Amino acid sequence: MTGAIEAATAVPEGLDRVALRGIVGFGHHGVFDFERRQGQRFVVDVTCFLDLSPAAASDDLDQTIDYGALASVVVADIERDPLNLIEALAERIAQTCLKQHQRVDTVQVTVHKPGAPMPVEVADVAVTVTRSRRI
Repeated sequence: MTGAIEAATAVPEGLDRVALRGIVGFGHHGVFDFERRQGQRFVVDVTCFLDLSPAAASDDLDQTIDYGALASVVVADIERDPLNLIEALAERIAQTCLKQHQRVDTVQVTVHKPGAPMPVEVADVAVTVTRSRRI
């Protein structure tokens, strides 16, 4: 599983899922100076696709994903150096998940920017990326 990581076009069939919804971090991402200066709240949903049967059979945390560790790396990615686009932030998080969690075959990341400056009222602005490990 040390192959290159590539974009996936569809969520894989037949794999199990570990999902974390609503991970919150404070970042300074955006194309406007005031966004970089003031910062804002970002909310991230992560779904990792992997085979959970070894964890189910062994009841061993080492055979799955430590949810706390996953949430911590997502927050660290949100809070580190600023990016212009939430598309780039979603990519950063997806690559981190694949690199740090070798059991994950595919990851889907949605970054919500609830405070995005918009010309009209919207409930949410979000982007979703899906990335897979080439085997």
